[in-house]
Amino acid sequence: MVVDKKEDKMGQRASNTATISFSDVEIPLGNLVGEENKGFKIAMMTLDRTRPGVAAMATGVARAAMEFAIEYSKQRVQFGVPIAMHQAIQFLIADMATKVHMSRLATWQSAVLLDQGKRNTIESAHAKRFAADSAMEVTTDAVQVYGGYGFIKDYPVEKLMRDAKILQLYEGTAQIQRLVIARETLLPRQIAGLAVVA
Repeated sequence: MVVDKKEDKMGQRASNTATISFSDVEIPLGNLVGEENKGFKIAMMTLDRTRPGVAAMATGVARAAMEFAIEYSKQRVQFGVPIAMHQAIQFLIADMATKVHMSRLATWQSAVLLDQGKRNTIESAHAKRFAADSAMEVTTDAVQVYGGYGFIKDYPVEKLMRDAKILQLYEGTAQIQRLVIARETLLPRQIAGLAVVA
């Protein structure tokens, strides 16, 4: 095994990402995971199990950004009052709170079904898509609440905004989630309670 390159990422920098090569490696047939030629189906079914985790991460990132924005808005004074007293800031905070709340509920729903051994394909796609998109929106709005300070690395919200972006990309982009949701909504297919991959 050779570590070819460690990626220099925009966000989630505490988690190393690297390209690894395996040269002249043979895997014994006895080490086959699942059935031969069924790897894609297994990979797709695995996403139903991993998407709730990504949704949970997104919810946490969004909640952290919201909490920082709330605290900052109570301390930052403009025109003689904390900016939290301005309706424009209040509306931003209210929208953040709704997105965090709904992300949490969608994540819990997809995780409960998974814990119960039930199929959660559409719920995990809803949760991952909504929570990831919300995390990006909430972190962007948190930077806005901070104003120019939000763009400075001395404050935490710029890091959260960079961290949020990858949540929209891995475990299937928002566009892929839309495809999953559309297929499950328009043409749900099941065999023995399991999704059939199109």
